[in-house]
Amino acid sequence: MPDIRIRDAAQLLGVSDDTVRRWIDSGALTGRKDESGRLVVDGRELADLAVEQARTPQTRMGSASSARNRFPGLVTKVVADTVMAQVEMQCGPFTVVSLMSSESVRELGLQPGSVAWASVKATTVVVETAADGGAG
Repeated sequence: MPDIRIRDAAQLLGVSDDTVRRWIDSGALTGRKDESGRLVVDGRELADLAVEQARTPQTRMGSASSARNRFPGLVTKVVADTVMAQVEMQCGPFTVVSLMSSESVRELGLQPGSVAWASVKATTVVVETAADGGAG
């Protein structure tokens, strides 16, 4: 299994280096020194922790959705004309852009600062790796 440096593990999970070190100290992850003396974690173990840490975000009404790719976020920009609108959201470190009818924007009351959930259904997902096979 690939070894992943603490800095890279933190970036992949969207947490701080200190959080990864706390997980190692608490036994949630196993850390070891690589051949260069750097602290690393096993990639498979990190993947298992990522799945364990993940949870389905709840809607305002407390119900869940069957959509797997569902991200809570803040609306940051709305550009609308009489028929169509572009809505931009910041979902954690990711920007999500949706094209929808202007009527939907009005019905949902979307405006910068609104809390909303982006549900994504993709027919194509491209997976890439670093040229050296590492995390970064």
